[in-house]
Amino acid sequence: RGIAYPVPKHANSLPYVLGGITLTGFVILFLTGIYLAQFYHPHPADAHDSVTYIITGAPLGDLVRSVHFWTAQLIVVTVLLHLGRVIVCASYKRPRELNYLVGLGLLAVTLSLSYTGTVLKIDQEGIEALAHNTAFAEFIGGFGAWFSSDFSRSVPLLTRVFVGHTALLPLVFLGLIAGHVFLIKQHGISPKVTSDAVSRATAGEGDSHFDVHVRRMVGFGFLLLALALALSLAWPAPLGQPGVAGAEVTKPPWMFVALLPAEQLWGVRALMIVPLILGALFALVPFVDRTPYMHPARRKAVLAMVALVVIVAVAATIFAELQPVQQHLDMGVMK
Repeated sequence: RGIAYPVPKHANSLPYVLGGITLTGFVILFLTGIYLAQFYHPHPADAHDSVTYIITGAPLGDLVRSVHFWTAQLIVVTVLLHLGRVIVCASYKRPRELNYLVGLGLLAVTLSLSYTGTVLKIDQEGIEALAHNTAFAEFIGGFGAWFSSDFSRSVPLLTRVFVGHTALLPLVFLGLIAGHVFLIKQHGISPKVTSDAVSRATAGEGDSHFDVHVRRMVGFGFLLLALALALSLAWPAPLGQPGVAGAEVTKPPWMFVALLPAEQLWGVRALMIVPLILGALFALVPFVDRTPYMHPARRKAVLAMVALVVIVAVAATIFAELQPVQQHLDMGVMK
């Protein structure tokens, strides 16, 4: 009965369930991740071999790992689509500004989990990702101490990345998602976008109920799991040969490859400057667009700026994918 509070009927449509689909994806990731952690050894000398054992020796290990991998790819897509829906439908407007910022924090956690997961397999892609971590830590100096091998001489950097991936980031996620769900209940689902719709609190209003929304969310979650299973059977999660420190022959995962042209131009500083600029631009959206109107035709300037950012990101991704890999880091040996 506690979740059977009123919500509008449009809350149960697919665009408004994208956030819930992402949440069910995280449940899949937590469960598969707990299983994988039973066989993974987070030490540079043993990590790659332990992943190989997961694939070849652990019961259903290859399938579970592949489901974990593909679910991670899919939830990045769903969380980006969710952000797009929030912006197009003006769900960031008063009184939902804080919840929008919490959502941006959840996006940052999602991408951080994708990055740390890439590192943990310690194939060539993982080695190069970890080298970027080290270079970034050196660039920001004392503020990057935790990301550096010098933080702890008794524990390898890879082990601390594993702790971040399996403990610290999930804890941050749980705190943010609890706040996100609480604020959704406090303010209600944002009104349906019509020509004269204005943003307002809708708590206690609607012809449907949130438990229907939850059932729809779980149903789409099973579809997400089915898609991850199908992808896993068709294309099992990749694992390259053990990484060679000092070589640079791979490109970042697709969700980060748009940063590659900027990094090649400006060096590792681009890995901090570009995300900070993008994060600030998106965080400013509810404070720049202060009118109550929700229809896209009444918010052309803000939507045009967001569209420009998306176009630049897509163009940078395509450009990076078409370019050969270039050495641009002084990649040392991982400690």
